[in-house]
Amino acid sequence: MSIATPPAALLPAWSAVRFARPEDAEELAALSRPFARTGALRERPVALYASRAADFVVTEAPDGTLDGCLALQVHAPEPAGSTHLSSGVLYNFCVVPHRQGHGIGTRLLRAAVARARARSVGALFTATVGGGGLFLRHGFGPADPGTAPAVWTASLDPRRNARVLARML
Repeated sequence: MSIATPPAALLPAWSAVRFARPEDAEELAALSRPFARTGALRERPVALYASRAADFVVTEAPDGTLDGCLALQVHAPEPAGSTHLSSGVLYNFCVVPHRQGHGIGTRLLRAAVARARARSVGALFTATVGGGGLFLRHGFGPADPGTAPAVWTASLDPRRNARVLARML
């Protein structure tokens, strides 16, 4: 089961929440680039945003520009064939500076959690180089990287010193 549109309760009066499309790739890259420059996000090529557009939920301002994004990648249970639920990884979470503090991040996170539940995800993971306050306020807590999907933890750059957070659904 997939969610066609995020719940209406997640929509602020001045911004629409929707799923990204491949044609949003350039704007997703542009939105993310300043955060990658500061080290808060990894640099990703436009082609990756295009190929993984279906992972992203975005907020769109009335003028059609993107204000924020958050991606969910679902990983099959480990080991393969086990009866455990899938795990999800939240990544590339960013909100333009002039919209921070207006609830965009909360709306994106709620939409991603709802989407994860709809896809029968049992646990959500993320890595943060910041304080992770928004995640902590929404039920995430410090997690052992060994409990996260192995392919994802192997991709984490140890030089970034990211902290892994998790939330059971």
